[in-house]
Amino acid sequence: MQSENLLDKNIEYIAKKFPNCISEGKIDFDLLRQELSPVLVEGKDERYRLDWVGKRQAILTANSPIAKTLRPLREESLNFDTTENLYLEGDNLDVLKLLHETYLSKIKMIYIDPPYNTGNDFIYNDDFADDADGYLTKSNQKDDHGNRMTANKETSGRYHSDWLSMMYMRLKLAKDLLTDDGAIFISIDDNEIVHLRKICDDIFGSPNFRNTILVRRRIKSLNSQFAASGLQRLNIGFEYVLIYAKSDNFTMRPLRMKKINASRKGRWDVFWSNADRPTMRYDVLGFTPKDGQWRYSKEKADVAVANYEKYQAEYAMKMTLEDYWEGTGCCMQFIRRISDGYGKNGGVQHWIAPSDTALRTSNWTDIEVSQIHKEIDIPFENPKSRELIQELVKLANLKTGDIVLDFFSGSATTAHAVMQLNVEENISIKYILVQLDEKINEKSEAYSAGYKTICEIGKDRIRRAGKKIAEENRMAVPDIDIGFRVLKLDDSNMRDVYYNPKAYNQDTLLDFITSIKEGRTAEDILFQVMLDKGVLPSSKIEKRRTTNGQQTYYIVGATESEVIDLICCLDKKIDTDAIKEIAKHQPGCCVFLDSGMDSDATRTNVKQVFDTYSSKTNLEVL
Repeated sequence: MQSENLLDKNIEYIAKKFPNCISEGKIDFDLLRQELSPVLVEGKDERYRLDWVGKRQAILTANSPIAKTLRPLREESLNFDTTENLYLEGDNLDVLKLLHETYLSKIKMIYIDPPYNTGNDFIYNDDFADDADGYLTKSNQKDDHGNRMTANKETSGRYHSDWLSMMYMRLKLAKDLLTDDGAIFISIDDNEIVHLRKICDDIFGSPNFRNTILVRRRIKSLNSQFAASGLQRLNIGFEYVLIYAKSDNFTMRPLRMKKINASRKGRWDVFWSNADRPTMRYDVLGFTPKDGQWRYSKEKADVAVANYEKYQAEYAMKMTLEDYWEGTGCCMQFIRRISDGYGKNGGVQHWIAPSDTALRTSNWTDIEVSQIHKEIDIPFENPKSRELIQELVKLANLKTGDIVLDFFSGSATTAHAVMQLNVEENISIKYILVQLDEKINEKSEAYSAGYKTICEIGKDRIRRAGKKIAEENRMAVPDIDIGFRVLKLDDSNMRDVYYNPKAYNQDTLLDFITSIKEGRTAEDILFQVMLDKGVLPSSKIEKRRTTNGQQTYYIVGATESEVIDLICCLDKKIDTDAIKEIAKHQPGCCVFLDSGMDSDATRTNVKQVFDTYSSKTNLEVL
């Protein structure tokens, strides 16, 4: 009989929103200030937490806005107008920022295979990364005058710090994209797994850690030649997949794996479990447990007891219980009580039927990390196993309409896995891939085959895999989405004057006929508007022309009423009649170019027109 504890409520909210700011049940106000500040905040270091040089800067960089966009590349896409899959080219940090509001809480599963920081695969040189001298100064190994304050040159700290900052920013943004029942799966080896666990605890909250899956790794070298003189270390036989949930609402789908040399024999196990449900404590064959519970309801248990009694009375002398079970349809359950039983279960047992499969644990060493046999003849070193990603997608329990995001997509194995799973389970999961347009080594097999970037390999792999899947399954699944819409990261379509008009004087402003940069198309502007308005860039786009011939773009929502979310008319000339025609559709938002208005009268009348036909439309002029 007291009022609500508002302090606890506020702390709980902060813990949910900023789990990295809670340490040992207390708020780290320095980190919270950094989360809420547009400038670098200095603070104390005495906390139980993972710290490194550049962490605060990483938080600042992750929170800072960018003036960039995603431009459509129709010629590099497949089924651009109908597909709901996206292939995004560019630095994933910037791409995640652009997707942040549009896909906020919309991604069910994220899978990434980031650089393992082995010394030769780390290419994400973010702006804040320090050179050696800068790192040494910030880590108190050099004073302000450049003098060494430690005896030996230290490089491993900076080596880890750059990688941690790179990952921290991206994971921080990625978390917000997950649905409340979503999860992230991260492939990693033992170089950085300890640090990765700590930053994931920081970002997702340690209670949301679910599992570390072990996956078999192909042994690349043998130690046998050094065995006689002793080994420094063992060959690495596996890698890891970390699983972190967004919240308690994430549940995994039970998966089964094939047993090796599976037995045809069933086995008896105790019918009692340690869970405490009083309603599940009842008499079975003369025994009622005092605590714990039985595994089945009373109705199911009574049937199972009767099943075994019938077997004993009529069939035990003729056949084994396994043969009887098979002969009756492989679905019967059996319960017995052994005569000398004692303990909490009183000797009550239920029969476990023979099975050639077992429920998967976190040991997935039956699956290879890398693809051993090429399904698609494309040169790419150590592509991730399609089987592995397919099993992870199954584990994440995705259904039709759910989205998988991979922002270190490499050879596009995730797209291949999703398309194959869609066919096998007759569902429709969508994917978003993000890949830096990294150049390929000129001495590589891929370069010799004509590929110049990893993106070229990824897109070609999707085309070939999709074609193969479609050809093999067209009759069974006719509506397979094997397409992908390519969007490329670029600077904003808007001139600087659009963002900062006060920096330009009146004379300079007269030089700008439009706030749009030269060389940018109407479709370029359309996609930037879609991102700005929170409209999915995978949305269906309808091109229509007004009676007077103006090109318009209609983005139709997924609601039953087919509400038009957005209309853009980006022609260089539009009149009042065309505006009236568009306004009658009552879109949620409508965008025009200011430079396209044919007169001052049109500019003046446009709001009045929309007030007449569609007062709820959000009207904007660029």
